[in-house]
Amino acid sequence: MDFELSDEQRLFREVLRDFVDREIRPVAQEWEESGRYPTEIVATMRELGLFGLTVPEEYGGLGADMISFALVFEEIAKGWMGVAGILGSHSLSCWLIARHGTEEQKQRYLPDLASGRRRTGIALTEPDAGTDLQGIATVAVRDGDDYVITGRKTWITNARHADPLPVLCKTDPAAAPAHKGMSVLLVDAGTPGFTVERDLPKLGYKGTESCEVLLDAVRVPAANLLGGVEGRGMQQVLAGLETGRINVAARALGIAQAAYDEALRYAGERKAFGQAIGGFQAVQLKIAEMAAQVQAARLLVYWAASRSDGGHRVDMEAGMAKAFASEAAVSCALNAMQIHGGYGYSKEFVVERLYRDAPLMMIGEGTNDIQRIVIARALLAGTASIG
Repeated sequence: MDFELSDEQRLFREVLRDFVDREIRPVAQEWEESGRYPTEIVATMRELGLFGLTVPEEYGGLGADMISFALVFEEIAKGWMGVAGILGSHSLSCWLIARHGTEEQKQRYLPDLASGRRRTGIALTEPDAGTDLQGIATVAVRDGDDYVITGRKTWITNARHADPLPVLCKTDPAAAPAHKGMSVLLVDAGTPGFTVERDLPKLGYKGTESCEVLLDAVRVPAANLLGGVEGRGMQQVLAGLETGRINVAARALGIAQAAYDEALRYAGERKAFGQAIGGFQAVQLKIAEMAAQVQAARLLVYWAASRSDGGHRVDMEAGMAKAFASEAAVSCALNAMQIHGGYGYSKEFVVERLYRDAPLMMIGEGTNDIQRIVIARALLAGTASIG
């Protein structure tokens, strides 16, 4: 049992921290408030090779271990969670193509995706289907050498930049159970009939776009069917979401750590009644609780990532990490705001942004109630155990 990062992982974390301190923290507040897209930050992430996190080395990617994968999202989210979101959907899509794509699909897409010349996301959620993915209404009808896709997707990160955009759809709407008729099709940018209709207004998670997209008789070559076989889309997506939940858990950890850091600093600087407020027991209790939550979240996130690196299925572990870390992020953000008092409610202080960003982590990649159901089912089925 080893609770320490390797030398390589520590060095990687230092590179990430230097990047965040130099290019993200100085601009995050201003750019978030103005709605400015972080183009320059994206360019540096390309230079660092971060768009190739989940792309194997043979296709030009980093082929990063899952601990290093988690470190990326933790460190960037500490600076600005929205920027981490740009990498999140991209990395999940790359993982899907690398794991499930045909060799031709890997050769065609992965090298450019690894370099950031292309970017991607993933289109799962619909206006009437989020948690219940089997309830999606988007259909793809085979027409000769093509599929024709019709439907609508929502909350799509990187929608304007995705090339390709993997779209979950029903290639056999009559299949029972429904998941046997679901497939993923890779929609190339500029395909006629694919339209980004609007950006969704959001409480937080600024910096990256979240869009509603329309697929109006979008004609996609049959060669763009992920894996080349119909009916495997749901299994492909669910496997990918294990990786996605580690990403979200790590982002939540970053938010929680940032909230703790801000609260600890402020408690040592702010004076009231003749002393630093950190001298008051009520503040000390909050600091101690936050520290315990952050460290427990970190151990769960790294545990899930380590189990994934070991080749294990991690639906339970990733679910635990995501549920706990996201709730720790919400709790820490609120405690940090309370420690800051009135200033915590001001947009001039980082904790206000953390407070708005944290709740999304409890919803994204499957709500926490769903995570608890996944955990319980794995334990009751005997496919996972504790103790």
